[in-house]
Amino acid sequence: MTREKDRDEADRKSPVLRYDGRLLTPLEHHPVREFPLLLTVNGVDLATLIASPHDLAYLVAGFLRMQGLVERADDLLTLSVCPDFGAASVRIRGEVPPRLKPTLTSGCGTGITFNLPFASRAPGRPDAAAGPAFAPEEVSRMMSDLAGRAEGYKSHGGIHSAAVGDGRSILLYAEDIGRHNTLDRIAGEALLKNIDLSGKILVTSGRVSSEMAVKAGALGIALIASRTSPTDLAVRICEDSGITLIGYARGGRFNLYAHPWRIAVPSEEEKIAGITCVILAGEDVKGNPWE
Repeated sequence: MTREKDRDEADRKSPVLRYDGRLLTPLEHHPVREFPLLLTVNGVDLATLIASPHDLAYLVAGFLRMQGLVERADDLLTLSVCPDFGAASVRIRGEVPPRLKPTLTSGCGTGITFNLPFASRAPGRPDAAAGPAFAPEEVSRMMSDLAGRAEGYKSHGGIHSAAVGDGRSILLYAEDIGRHNTLDRIAGEALLKNIDLSGKILVTSGRVSSEMAVKAGALGIALIASRTSPTDLAVRICEDSGITLIGYARGGRFNLYAHPWRIAVPSEEEKIAGITCVILAGEDVKGNPWE
């Protein structure tokens, strides 16, 4: 039986009822799909990815990129996905390491990674010349654009979303049941389309974990912003990697956890002590006082 037949049968078997405080009434609602994908690389069963069922080639390419198994698009010799049987087969230019040690991450449903260094860039605080600065309005604009594109969440709920952009517009967008998968999808699409993500903003609907921070560092992301909280290890990784980290970005306000120098807003030290406003007085060219 194929996955499509399984899904059709599940849809027929699972009516949804809603309790409205008094009665149970039928509700038209289709739960978000959770799709296991067995990934085979060079003939080795590498992992089973639990994900949303769309654009699986981007997910697979990004997963392999983030695990350090491929660096360029031409490292992928073949990549085929069979959604009906929940399988993906890839041949890569290099070899699959014989003894991979998996790390269970804090991703939704418990993610897995084989490559989780504490930082992907040299530690030490860079100065402003090392990367772009962004206005608070650019961060808020991207968070607003992210929310506007979250069609899966609007229709089903239970979906995370992420996007990468330059502060003016979104370059790549992804959604998935797993927040770590959203970044893998973006990494894979950027790899296959040869898009450089260095110096860009990553916005996400979910918590920023250590895995998210490490992957962002590997992609050269300059700033991560989330509508919710980062973990303490993610803060440490961003500090060591030179990534500006923002949490609770909502309604034009946010918390800064690492490298605030990249946000182009005057600090308290730059304001003139005791001055709350400035009044200009004088005359125009005809001698009339300014009003």
